[in-house]
Amino acid sequence: MKNVVQFFCVFISIFVFSQTKSVKKPIVKTISKTTVKKTLTSTKKNNDLPVLNEELPVLIPKKKDGNFGYVNQKGKFIIQPEYHIALFFYEDCNLLNSPNLKLRKFGSADYATVEKDEISYRVDQKGKRVYQFKQSELGKCVHKEYVQQLFQAYTMNGFYGIIEKATFQNPQDYRQFKIYPQYDYLYILEGDDVSNPMIIASKNNVFGIIDVNNNVIVPFEYADIKRNFSWKMGKMFDVSKDGKNYYYIDSKNKTY
Repeated sequence: MKNVVQFFCVFISIFVFSQTKSVKKPIVKTISKTTVKKTLTSTKKNNDLPVLNEELPVLIPKKKDGNFGYVNQKGKFIIQPEYHIALFFYEDCNLLNSPNLKLRKFGSADYATVEKDEISYRVDQKGKRVYQFKQSELGKCVHKEYVQQLFQAYTMNGFYGIIEKATFQNPQDYRQFKIYPQYDYLYILEGDDVSNPMIIASKNNVFGIIDVNNNVIVPFEYADIKRNFSWKMGKMFDVSKDGKNYYYIDSKNKTY
């Protein structure tokens, strides 16, 4: 875990490159064949990584027999479970800023960070280990400008509610609460949309997910929901029904 904390960071933008080029008529047939070949390769890859929900990653970390691998959106293991830790496919800013220009590509979201035998790697979507972390090859993360959160949890009389920080003044006026204090616990998850964050909520010793309008997103049926970056990185929640075995669900409460 120390290696992952040391080498993994989540606040970096995605770089996209495109290039177009015109060709002469005599070589149209060659280009056409190449294009068909690439299309077929892409189709074959999509058969292994079907997109059933566009909001979710095509590969999702999953634990089996004590180790983590990756399943596709149909639940089939694409990368076999052999790792002590497996994070979502996401950018690594230390590698994106590596002094070794050849290594920077491994910092993109096409790769994921895993750990086995206390050694951290980046793997591609086929499970190939493309890079082993070395401190000397890593750069420094460039801190992004802090995005001010619109909402925060507020406790009153032993219960949790939600307020909008910019407008809240008088706790005696119930109309000033976004969610009036009524929960045993609330935690606002890190995410990209500060106007509509997902909130871990606890009531009567069970956990669920609500939004800032107090709509139930995930029903209250879990013993625990982890307070981590799974929502920000993968639009998923890390849940458990027994407090020991954790797995990922999406915002429709579907298990992966």
